[in-house]
Amino acid sequence: MRIAGFAKIAAALRHRDFAIYISGNSVSLVGTWMQRIAVGWLIWDLTGSGAWLGLVAFADLFPAMVFAPVGGAVADRRDRRRMVLVTQTAAMAQSLALFIFTASGAITPVWLLVLTLVHGIIIGFNQPARMALVPSLMPAEILPTALAVNAIIFNVARFLGPALAGLIIVSAGVAPAFLCNALSFLAFIVSLLLIRPSGGPAIAGRRRSLRLDVAEGVRYAARHPGIGPLLVLQATMALCVRPVAELLPGFAEGVFDRGAHGLAMLSSTIGLGAIAGGLWLAGREARDGLTRIAVGGAAFVALSILGFSAAPTFWIALVFAALTGASLVITGVGMQTLIQLSVDGAVRGRVLSLYGMIIRGGPAFGALLIGGLADLIGFRWPLAVGAVATLAVWAIFWRRREALRRALEG
Repeated sequence: MRIAGFAKIAAALRHRDFAIYISGNSVSLVGTWMQRIAVGWLIWDLTGSGAWLGLVAFADLFPAMVFAPVGGAVADRRDRRRMVLVTQTAAMAQSLALFIFTASGAITPVWLLVLTLVHGIIIGFNQPARMALVPSLMPAEILPTALAVNAIIFNVARFLGPALAGLIIVSAGVAPAFLCNALSFLAFIVSLLLIRPSGGPAIAGRRRSLRLDVAEGVRYAARHPGIGPLLVLQATMALCVRPVAELLPGFAEGVFDRGAHGLAMLSSTIGLGAIAGGLWLAGREARDGLTRIAVGGAAFVALSILGFSAAPTFWIALVFAALTGASLVITGVGMQTLIQLSVDGAVRGRVLSLYGMIIRGGPAFGALLIGGLADLIGFRWPLAVGAVATLAVWAIFWRRREALRRALEG
């Protein structure tokens, strides 16, 4: 990465509110990844079933399909900082409940499913407000770099969280990983109390139903010549290839016979690749050429997943896991940056709620489908078919890349 890229990252972190937000969020994200790995390993340990693995992933991700649009409308009406604060506190309580149930020996697959569903509902409200909050923490010209930095922090946590979770699970069991996540929320809650975001509710004072506000956001996104196609391509990726992250416990144990250590290595390697992708993206100039990179990156995601699904050994799978992480971040952050810079501020929360709904709801359905098929034909073939489907949809949008560029970069 160029020296100028590090300079741009440093410039973004000189903005007080963004630096405080990132500091607290980075600690919380490590705990979040610890819990994700612990939940996946716990349900696999309790059931040994790919179907249950997919069902729990579905319970965590699917609620965004129902609640994220409402959460986006609320985020456009209310104080986004306060909304994030409330939902983060609720998520901390959910982690404590997981710890108590697991430490006491009362946890069962059904209870784990229920508590995971509660977490998914909380995140359905949290995610639109959190994404809409970020642009209010720095000037618009810093936003592309800030979003890339946010992705880097997320994936540093994706590297550290699974590594720590693997150590804790092997040495002390699953329950302490849940407790660590609960405690990590305190850092983010403190940072939210300290920041002073600019602006207020986008539609404050308007007296309309949430249903009409949600519908307005959907119409805006569908009619936008750039945002609508990006959401369709992202939805295809989310459904067909993104579920690989939720199904890693099955690959680690069921395909490669590597146990908890293998799960931590796979997840951490995806995180390392994603960090590299985020660093490269952070050093780019504004959004010029970003449409070509974001849309083209979808093909690299699909090809990396094809390689991962066909890898004959664990070590070759790690190489493709790193490539998957890099291409997922370049594509995902690129698309989110283009949407953030193109969207009308009055509907930002609602449009971003659609993006959040896709990146959580798509993997929910995908994990449920692939997990169910995995019990019948193994994990490799369903994931490979999803990668081929993604390439087919990508080819359609790649032919329209110039029209998309004019709509998103003009």
